[in-house]
Amino acid sequence: MSDPTPGAVMRGAVDLSSLRSRAAAPAPATGAEARNGAPSLVFDATDESFGQVLELSRTVPVVVDLWAEWCGPCRQLSPILEKVVVELGGRLVLAKVDVDANPQLAQGFRAQSIPMVVALVAGQPVPLFTGAVAEQQVREVFAQLLQLAAQHGVTGTVPVGEAAPDADEPAETALPPLHQEAFDAIEAGDYARAVTAYEQALAQDPRDEQARAGLGQVRLLQRVQGVDLQQARDAAASAPLDVDAQFAVADLDIAGGHVDDAFARLLDLFAQLPADERAPVRERLLELFGLVGDGDARVIRARGSLASLLF
Repeated sequence: MSDPTPGAVMRGAVDLSSLRSRAAAPAPATGAEARNGAPSLVFDATDESFGQVLELSRTVPVVVDLWAEWCGPCRQLSPILEKVVVELGGRLVLAKVDVDANPQLAQGFRAQSIPMVVALVAGQPVPLFTGAVAEQQVREVFAQLLQLAAQHGVTGTVPVGEAAPDADEPAETALPPLHQEAFDAIEAGDYARAVTAYEQALAQDPRDEQARAGLGQVRLLQRVQGVDLQQARDAAASAPLDVDAQFAVADLDIAGGHVDDAFARLLDLFAQLPADERAPVRERLLELFGLVGDGDARVIRARGSLASLLF
């Protein structure tokens, strides 16, 4: 698995070797209690049970939500993750990991900030995102995860029983037509069509923040599609002031979850370039800030660094 898109293996970022040797079971028996006589799509995972989760990922993609009780953004994100997983009807499952109660998993995933969301495909860790993100972004990233899983033969599903309808629960609101078109295009791997759909949505409503966030995400996916990570790093190392070469690696780092590395690379480039050549780098930094989230601590630090270089 060498594709560096959200779907790429975390090279060196995760060490699950200490957890692989734990006894594995053929079904998500730990924490995945039966609901309506069928396995649950959302379950708790622990240091002791994670070998079973790794084994399950050979059949169906497993999304791992690393969270804690004290984490406000976690409480915002978790219901979104659960909702989207349930809507996908067993095509993937969600394993919730309380980092305070499971220090081995927190260390293995190198969870320096939470919420942190990764996935497992055929026992291999896959970076998704950190921080609370919008529901539309979650849908888009999960669509990419399913594509990646299919490429590696992980196409199973978890059978789920029919839940009794909740009279108090409001009916689900359908996506706006252009958002749905973008989502369908992403699932098909047609990023150009998704970009067009989001651009049209923004033209109709410039205040559509979900469309703006989705556009940033899909543009990133479009830029990193088919790019070889090692070749990109070699090109950037041999030409430290080549803006396009540095952009390529920064994009790959963002897609792979290495946000601080991406920001540091572009800030260093910005500092070294002549003043009249800096504008594209500043624009790319601002775009990536918006993609990660203005409230993210890494964005706040990087904005401060950029401001110090401007004045």
